[in-house]
Formats: sequence, structure tokens, C-alpha cells
Amino acid sequence: MELHNVQLVGGSSRCAGELEMKQQGEWRPVDDRMFDWNLKTAYEVCRKLDCGSAVSTGRRRESIRLVNGKSLCSGRLEVKSNQSNQSWSSVCEDDFDLQDAEVVCRELGCGAPSVLQGALYGDVEAPVWTKEFQCGGHESALLDCDSSDSDRNTCSPGKAVGLTCSEPDDVRLVGGASRCVGTLEMKHKGEWIPVYYSFFKWDLMSAAVVCKQLDCGSVLSTGSRDDSYQRHAWMIRSSCGQSESSIRECVSIRPGMASESLEVTCSDSVRLVNGNSLCSGRLEVKSNQSNQSWSSVCEDDFDLQDAEVVCRELGCGAPSVLQGALYGDVEAPVWTKEFQCGGHESALLDCDSSGSDRNTCSPGKAAGLTCSEPDDVRLLGGSSRCDGTPEMKQHGEWRPVTDEVFEWDQKVAAAVCNRLDCGSAVSTNINTSSSGKSVWRIQSSCVESHLMLRECLELPSVFVSSDSLEVICSGNPKQ
Repeated sequence: MELHNVQLVGGSSRCAGELEMKQQGEWRPVDDRMFDWNLKTAYEVCRKLDCGSAVSTGRRRESIRLVNGKSLCSGRLEVKSNQSNQSWSSVCEDDFDLQDAEVVCRELGCGAPSVLQGALYGDVEAPVWTKEFQCGGHESALLDCDSSDSDRNTCSPGKAVGLTCSEPDDVRLVGGASRCVGTLEMKHKGEWIPVYYSFFKWDLMSAAVVCKQLDCGSVLSTGSRDDSYQRHAWMIRSSCGQSESSIRECVSIRPGMASESLEVTCSDSVRLVNGNSLCSGRLEVKSNQSNQSWSSVCEDDFDLQDAEVVCRELGCGAPSVLQGALYGDVEAPVWTKEFQCGGHESALLDCDSSGSDRNTCSPGKAAGLTCSEPDDVRLLGGSSRCDGTPEMKQHGEWRPVTDEVFEWDQKVAAAVCNRLDCGSAVSTNINTSSSGKSVWRIQSSCVESHLMLRECLELPSVFVSSDSLEVICSGNPKQ
């Protein structure tokens, strides 16, 4: 959605109310059914109107915002008074404590503060807010707190409050063998409600955001379950990418009734971070025992057989690159054991291990791993493996593939040819037959962002298409 001429009307101030856009000289309400509406979109509206951070799409306060952060729950704190001062001002860290931070995080709909540090998110000039907040920690808004004039006349540059709130405790997986497996539920007004998908906007990348928010490692799979009866549920209408840290930032949700729910399985103990896809990144491990923090692994304690187990555990293909510090490491790896996998194990923590001979591992030596794509793409029915109808395998089942708008995008065809090492796409055809087939649907816009094909498949569902797709690649099949 292009945000040009927008306004909020019918609220208690110009920063609250119903969203309207000016079209052909006339202000009209915005119908959220025409695009993916979520908290990030609401944030852009608030930013456009100079109204601070978006708390939710149904409620707005105009007094505070976090800027330059990595998510909606982090950044440099800025405050705008409801009185005479209508410009945004940063706050000196000496006038701000943990109880004040608790109020800010609550006001923004985030979890408890996890980091409170001056200049963490930059400050161009010295803070100019002249009052010291005196919050008790229970207030619902920062400007509801008592305050007094600060004893200082000035605050030095580099002393602006930088705040990171934890993600809200509004997502969980239930009914599985652990807290990292099960049916997806989101909390609304104190009540946990299951989530179901709509308009096919749910994929592996969206499920990966759930795993990240729950601190549950990498996503292994996602799917739907038929509950056989109708019940209240959240309807999800959009999908997520790699940048979001919480599901509420990227999904568009609304209440409804459903007989299906979403299932998510996370790896729990292993993850790849900072990679270009779900199958690449710096390896981190979390023990099932006393150590519940994530630790990177020294490359000297990790070999190709270990990498084969990790790739298999994450549902990826064989390892193609194994290199230290390939995906960055901020500090020296701290995992203290050497893995001794045979290569056949189903999970890394199932492998034998021994105490490492080294007491420390140097920075820049963290194991970085790139797995190839799994063997889940093929062209069927042609004269060779490099031409025919594209099919993909998901949950053990092969089905033809069509794209989300019922057209076959050239970029998707090119990705299939490249994936099969068959050169470039020479031609694509769409043949309409009388008999419908069950198909997978793929998001062509996702493929354009250079993610793996499996990450762009939408949630498996009963979907029938009469279109038969054909792709011819330029390359000869390699033996």
C-alpha cells in the first residue's frame, strides 16, 4: 500500500481513529481486505502522521516512540508532550530508570525491558527533554507517570535512552511433545485463541518467525490440522519474511470461525542464524540440560559428518559449504563439547560428544554452514529431467506447482531450472485440461527475493487446478 495522503478521523486526537486516504480529491475509508494490514503497516501510518509508534491497529497513543531500532519493540526513546511542546525529544538516560522502561514497553504492547543503555540506537544531538520521569512501574502510559524538572541544565551527547523490550508473551505452541511443537495460539485480551490461515498466506518463513519469537531454534515444518468442529480463531491473511522478530509485526489477523488450525514444529536445540535462507547460517546449539542459552560451535570441533546431521535435522539437503565465521560471530564460541557424529543420526544432540581439548576458541572460528536445497523439485513427463511439469514434494507427497495468482511467473520457472542445474528457462506453457489436479501453490514474489523454493510454498491445503504447467530448460541434464 502506498502511503501518501492519509488521515485518522473520529478519534480523540489526530493520531487516533479510522484510517482514510485521499483518492481523486475525496477522502475515503481504507478497506483492509484489499491489502495485507498489520502492525508494521500501522507503524508506517503513524510515522507518516508524525504520531509516534503504533501500539495496535485499534488503539494509538501519541506521546512516545522508539526510533532506529531493529523491531517495533526497540530503539531510541523519543517523547512528545501533549502540552505546548509538540516536537519529539530524546530523553537523558540519567532521568530514566527500569520502572520507567517497564511503562514504555507496556504502552507499546511489548514485553518486559531486556536492555536499557544510553546511545544504544544512536543520538544525533544531546537529549532535550527537561523532566525526570518518576514512574511506579504500574502506569499504562509514560506521560501518566509523575515527573519533575531535571536537576541538570544539559545532557551530554551519547546519553540518550536506548531501550530494547522483549517480545510480548502473546504466542505459544500447545499440544505437542514440547513447548516448541504444536498448535499455534495467540493471546487476545487475556484469552488464548488458535490461529488458522486464510487466502493461503502462510508458509515456512512465517512459521520461522514463530520459532524465533519462542526462542525455539529453526523451523522444521508447518501444516494445518482439521479440528472437525467450528470454533473461534484468529484468521491470518499475510506472510512474514526473515526480518521480523515477532509474528504480530507481519501478519494481518482478524477474528473468525474455523475448523482448521496451524501446526508448527521447531528444532528446539539447533538453529542457523544470520544466513540467507533457512538452510544457511552460523550454527548455534542449546543443550536440553542445564544450559538453556544458545552457543556457537568452534569449527575445529565440527566436521562434515556433523554438518550432514544438522542439514538433515533441519529438513535441508546435503552440506555444500562448511567454513568458520562465514556468517559472522560477535564473540568467541562457547560450546565446550566436540561432536562425534557418524553422519546417520537424526539430530545433532543424538550424536556422541566429548569434552573439547581446548579451553577457548578464538573469535572468527564459529562454525558457519550452508546446506543445499532438499531433493524436493522435479520436472515430470518430458523428454528429459530438464523439461516437463514442475512438481514439488512436501510432507512426503509430490504435487504439481502453480503460483499464487493462477499464472506461471517466468522467475519461478527460472528458479526451477536453476534448482535442477538445468540452465535457464527457455519456455513456459500453461495448458488447460478438463480434469483438475491437487496442486501446491507458490508465492512468486517470494521467489524473487532469492529464497529457496521450499520456503515459498504456501501452506498445504486442498486446492485443485485445471492448469497443467510445462517448463523447458536450456541445459542438458548432467549425469
